[in-house]
Amino acid sequence: MYLSVQLSCYPLKDDYKQPIWDLIARLEQSGLEVYSGRMSTEIFGEYDEVMKVLSDTMKWSFETYGKSVFVAKIMEGDRRPR
Repeated sequence: MYLSVQLSCYPLKDDYKQPIWDLIARLEQSGLEVYSGRMSTEIFGEYDEVMKVLSDTMKWSFETYGKSVFVAKIMEGDRRPR
């Protein structure tokens, strides 16, 4: 099953840009198809792989940078930009 995900991260700290940049870089290194935008990042791939990457990346973010709010929209199907 293919997933399309729109993910936003809001670090709860004054210096919020670096945690976001690092998060996007980590997602891009995952091997999934990733498109970063100004307000969210879109992630595309097979269900099991996407969910594992999301779980691992959010855990890494909490352990590395502390508290953040994540907002994810997850849809079954291929919604990649064409």
